[in-house]
Formats: sequence, structure tokens, C-alpha cells
Amino acid sequence: MERGKTLEAIHTWLIILKASKSIYHFALPPILKEGLGDSDFRVLDVLLHKGPMPVNALGPKVDLNPGSVSVAVDRLYKKGLVSRVESESDRRIRTVSLTEKGRRVFVPIFRQHAALIKRAFQDVSPEEQRQMEEMLKRIGKRAEELTEQEDR
Repeated sequence: MERGKTLEAIHTWLIILKASKSIYHFALPPILKEGLGDSDFRVLDVLLHKGPMPVNALGPKVDLNPGSVSVAVDRLYKKGLVSRVESESDRRIRTVSLTEKGRRVFVPIFRQHAALIKRAFQDVSPEEQRQMEEMLKRIGKRAEELTEQEDR
């Protein structure tokens, strides 16, 4: 990559980081005000939209290591927002589900969050959003490929 393209890529990467950080700081306070943390929100979001799943499958979906997922699930369980059921065939596997209370509590929080994110994107057309998604996915996949190559 020539020097100009390298500097452009670094500049673009910094803009992506700053934008992500700004959105995070805009959208996180209402979640915290509801007594949830960022990892709690991500776990509940996945369970709401993907349904029940084993604890070990949650980690990669919410970008948390196994220990952090277990802590988040324990916290949500104590609040009555999720249930945990051990597999009858393999006691090492616990399936986590959103409880009715969890759904009742989380759906309004999620709707508020979605409205905030929509506000943050209000100056971006649907077509621009689709293009941005495609570009970011390509960049992410390429970075994953490069990481795998480095790990070999």
C-alpha cells in the first residue's frame, strides 16, 4: 500500500473509532440508568432477537469472553431477567432464555435504544447506511482473514 493510501486508511480508521465512541457515549447512559450494563444489554439483545441459546454460544455473539458472559448471565439471572436450564444430556451445557419479566423490562429499553441510534444516523440515507454496512463488513472480514493468516 502506498504512503498516501496508508495515511488515508489510518485516518478513516480513526474516524470510525471516534464515531463509534461518540455513539456509545450517546446511547449508553439511558441503559445504565435502567440498571443494566453494556454487557447485560448485549446479552439481553441477543436473547430477544435470536432466542434461547447455550451460554457458550452467547460469548461470540456479544463479543465477551466465557467468564464475562457467565458473570453477565448470573447478574441477569439474579434480577429475574433470564433463566438458565441445564441440558439433560450434557450437564455442562446451560441454555439461557429471556424470562417474561426480562421481556417486559427489556423491550422498552431496547425500543428507546433503537430510537437513539436512529437519531444518531438521521443525517445518513438508507442507501448510505447499506453502503456503509457493506464496506464495514468487507473491512472486518479482511481483518479477520489477515488475523487468521498471522496466527498460522
